[in-house]
Amino acid sequence: MKLIAAKMAEIAETMRVERKQMAKQHEETKIGEITAGQVLGGIRGVPAMICDTSTVNPDEGLRIRNIPILELTKAQPEDIFFLLCTGAFPNDAERTELHDMFTRNSSVPYYVWNVLEAMPRDSHPMVMLSTAILVMERESNFRRAYDSGKAKDKMWMYMLEDSFLLLSRITTIAAAIYRMRFDKGERIQPRTDLDWGANFAYMLGLPDTNSRFTELIRMYLVLHSDHEGGNVSAFTANTVSSALSDLFYSFSAAMNGLAGPLHGLANQECLSFVLELHEKFGGVPSDEELTKELWGLLNGGQVIPGYGHAVLRVTDPRFTAFYNFGKQNCVDDKVFGIVDKLFQIAPKVLTEHGKAKNVWPNVDAASGSLLNYYGMTEFEFYTVMFGVSRAMGISAQLVLARASGAPITRPKGLTTPGIKKLLGMS
Repeated sequence: MKLIAAKMAEIAETMRVERKQMAKQHEETKIGEITAGQVLGGIRGVPAMICDTSTVNPDEGLRIRNIPILELTKAQPEDIFFLLCTGAFPNDAERTELHDMFTRNSSVPYYVWNVLEAMPRDSHPMVMLSTAILVMERESNFRRAYDSGKAKDKMWMYMLEDSFLLLSRITTIAAAIYRMRFDKGERIQPRTDLDWGANFAYMLGLPDTNSRFTELIRMYLVLHSDHEGGNVSAFTANTVSSALSDLFYSFSAAMNGLAGPLHGLANQECLSFVLELHEKFGGVPSDEELTKELWGLLNGGQVIPGYGHAVLRVTDPRFTAFYNFGKQNCVDDKVFGIVDKLFQIAPKVLTEHGKAKNVWPNVDAASGSLLNYYGMTEFEFYTVMFGVSRAMGISAQLVLARASGAPITRPKGLTTPGIKKLLGMS
């Protein structure tokens, strides 16, 4: 880990100095206003945290370290983790070190398997993932370093070590959960000759005769790796970590947030909608049939799953990446055919309806259909896939938080009578 740590050491020193200077010189400088609507609406859009790993522009979409996500779809996931942490791609020596770190730490402790095997057979895959990560907390280098009195400005190094432990093992754990929970057979051990994404695809054990599934998994890991720090899972991890809890505590908590229907279940719900259309119309509906169906949803007060986004006002570029992959590899699949037809018709219907702030598809409108095409038909596992990918962004965010000396998160709470008084309502 010497090369990566050396690069991070330079970044950490700069971040700490800049943060202290800004806090001292601009303690009273206002950077925005908060409205009652934002407070009452879940503090949506309030500029209240630092996230250097990625940004989401409403008119453009996700950028990883200021690089548009569509320029990164062919990148290796390991390279993306390095980019998230350092702001640069690894050179050949750093890439070799990355592979070595992921390979060296891939062995999962025996007690994790004991716990997973002792859980009820119908446990939700996300419960199994969160539990496995939390059980591994005893492996935390961060906690041992803190307990031994290491200086706080050096704690980022141990968070980085924990990140390698987590990322190296989470694919093995997630793939094993898939095979255990859905009766796919024995666990498949990781290989030392495969990259991180390819190893994950291999351990899932699904057919991959032309390596397209491996390509999809690599791209999936990249596209879902990070999405600013204010989403439920990342914000949860940052909040827990701000109390100097280690990565295992923080990431397990994040996965409990990701499991919620309003966060990580969207791709599952989108695919359910597509499959319902497939069953109802016996395949791909005609333009007229689909248009009528969508108007029925909207007139009934429902939404079109996969369309609209809390932040974006354009087609999610991650959808574009998945959509293009589907057009190249799933052209004869009727389920993807419905995804394609929805993309042609849903925005027009929503525009005519006139109430949606964003009529364009988000990433969830396509991702589930591709997993389904390659044989992963178990909806309950899709959020685990999301969680494996998001481990990269969350880990990088927490490494940087410790590197910069980020303080504990502690927003001010308001009572309902108090905010009514502020609004002149009482």
